[in-house]
Amino acid sequence: MAEDKKTESGKTRVKADDNVIFVGKKPTMSYVLAVITQFSEGTKEVHIKARGRSISRAVDVLEVVRNRFVSDAKHTIESGTEKITGENNIELNVSTIDITLTK
Repeated sequence: MAEDKKTESGKTRVKADDNVIFVGKKPTMSYVLAVITQFSEGTKEVHIKARGRSISRAVDVLEVVRNRFVSDAKHTIESGTEKITGENNIELNVSTIDITLTK
């Protein structure tokens, strides 16, 4: 379950829930299995999140899930940019994607 947490600015922040899949360097089918598992447990909405070079893998996960397993699923896509501090305190912009898949 998600837990609400107050931040210093007074805003309520929700911890990452079980229905969020963070895409990284694992094979695509590992993430597809995670999404299918979430839907089979009764979850109505799954978020697929990635950043940087993993964005294309996140889109692949979406397409495999929709084309092979859950053809009636609807999706919305949000993109953005995060600033991260790299080596030598250099600020870098990294692209992000959040795909919401609903059944």
